[in-house]
Amino acid sequence: MDFQTTEDQKALVGLATQILSERSTKKHLDSLDEQGTWFDSETWQQLAKAGVVGASLKEDVGGGGLGFTELALLLEQVGAHVAQVPLFETVLAAALPLDRFGSDEQRHRDLPGVAAGTTLLTAALVESGRDDLREPITRFTGTTVSGTKTSVPLADLAARLVVSATTDAGPVLVLVEPQHAVLRAGTTTSGLPVFEVELADAPAELLTDDPTALGWLLDRALTGLAATALGVSGKALQLSAAYTTGREQFGRPIATFQAVGHRLADAYIDVEGLRLTTLQAVWLLDSGLPARDEARIAKWWASEGGHRIAHAAQHVHGGVGIDIDYELPRYFRWSKHLEFALGSAQAQLLSLGATLAAEPV
Repeated sequence: MDFQTTEDQKALVGLATQILSERSTKKHLDSLDEQGTWFDSETWQQLAKAGVVGASLKEDVGGGGLGFTELALLLEQVGAHVAQVPLFETVLAAALPLDRFGSDEQRHRDLPGVAAGTTLLTAALVESGRDDLREPITRFTGTTVSGTKTSVPLADLAARLVVSATTDAGPVLVLVEPQHAVLRAGTTTSGLPVFEVELADAPAELLTDDPTALGWLLDRALTGLAATALGVSGKALQLSAAYTTGREQFGRPIATFQAVGHRLADAYIDVEGLRLTTLQAVWLLDSGLPARDEARIAKWWASEGGHRIAHAAQHVHGGVGIDIDYELPRYFRWSKHLEFALGSAQAQLLSLGATLAAEPV
C-alpha cells in the first residue's frame, strides 16, 4: 500500500484548503447560524467553480475524472474546517453511485449540475430499527417505492434522492424526487438538517439492480465519514495542543502537566489510528479491491476514537471548551454527529463479529 499523496492531489487539497480557510471561518459559520441555515451556498459555489465539487466525477459530465482517494482527502478538509457544504451528502453518497451505475441519460441529466454546484442530491439509506443497512425493507415494485427512511440529509433541497430498497431479486438503488415523499424535519448535533422521508407508492426510477451496488456505496460512505472525522478530530487535537501550550498555571504551561500530556498523547494515538485505518480503506476502494471489513474498522475508529478525542479536547480546555464564542464546541458537535452516522462503534463491532462468526475455522 502506498499512502503518499501525488503532486496533483496536493494541489487539489491545497486549493480546497485555501477556499475553506478563507470562507469557513468561525465568524462566517456563526452568521449562518444566525440566519437559521446550514447550507453554505456561497462557499459551495466557489468550490464548484474551482473544480473541487466535481473532482471525482467523470469528465463527460463536467467532472475532473479523479478517484476516491481525492474525494477522501477533500472530505478530511471539510471536517478540518467544519465546512457546511454537502460534499459527503451530495457527491459521495449520491452523485458517486449515480456516476458509477447510472445510465448515460441519468448521468447527463443530474451530474453536470452537481459539478457546477447548481444541483444537490442526497441519499436515503437508513431505516429505523435496522442495524444492517445492506438489507433494506423499503420495497421497490418496478415503478414505485414504499417505506420510511430516516436521517436523510438536506432532503428538502435535493433534486433527487438515491434510495436503497429491496425486490424479490435483492437490493436495488432507485431515484426518487422529494416532492413525491412526505418530509418530516429534524436536526443533527452538527446542525445538519435531516429528514424522515415517508414513501407511499412514490414514483421511482431504477438506478441499478446490481446486487453489489448497495454494498459498494455503503463501503464508500463509511470510509467517507471516517475521512471527515479524521479532519474534525485532527483539528480538535491541534486546538487542544495550542491551548494547553499557551495556558499557564503555577508558572508553567499546563501541557507540561503529566495528566494533560498523557491525555493528549492518547488522543494523538487515536488520531493516527483513525488516519491509518481510513487510508487503508481508501486505498483498497480506489484500487477496486474488497474493503468491507476495512471500511467498518475505519468507521469504528471514527466513532470510538473520535469520541475519546472529542472528550479529551473538552477536558483539557476546561470551561473554555464549552464557550460557544470559541471554536471547539462546533468540532465537538460534529464529532458526535459523525460518531453515530450510519452506525455507531457498537454497530460496527457487531457487524464485524457477525462476519467473523460466519467464516469457517
